[in-house]
Amino acid sequence: MTLRADALRNRERLLDVARQELAGGNVALQLNDIARKAGVGVGTVYRHFPTPQALLEALVGEQLNQLVEIARQALAMADIQAAFTFMLRSTFDMLLCTDGGLSVVMLAIEDADCGTTRAKDELGVLTAELLRRAHEAGVVRRDLTAADVRNLVCGVEHAVRTWPDGDQNRSARYLDVLIQGLRQSG
Repeated sequence: MTLRADALRNRERLLDVARQELAGGNVALQLNDIARKAGVGVGTVYRHFPTPQALLEALVGEQLNQLVEIARQALAMADIQAAFTFMLRSTFDMLLCTDGGLSVVMLAIEDADCGTTRAKDELGVLTAELLRRAHEAGVVRRDLTAADVRNLVCGVEHAVRTWPDGDQNRSARYLDVLIQGLRQSG
């Protein structure tokens, strides 16, 4: 469905306001507040985004699709340890760039959009295959699942985001600790 020019402008204005809210640490995205700050009626925001989750998914949908592509790239790599590390680091970097929104979408039990569900499902399948190869190569713990990896990376992103000083060395250190902790011991 093609939007009229005014409807498209309203949608972009809503997304801009939502991006600003997200950058300010507000992942709740209250639709009434978004409408007020965008200077549009409440009905307008609900026509475009029926729930805060739908708005959040619209904001980070492109990054979610990029994660799927990152997982494909990792699977194409010959060195499984390098591939697994590449995927973890790339996912972590992407999570940090989305002001917490991508991790909320990745961890959501229910999605507002079927495209989000498809992307998350594909990412899960690709991650599981990468993990299977890493298990076979003995480079990661055998008890890890794709859901474990997702939850751990999102958890480290949250830990970095909530630390008051935003120290970039801390984010690298936390991710290194996670990567070391996922390796097969012995």
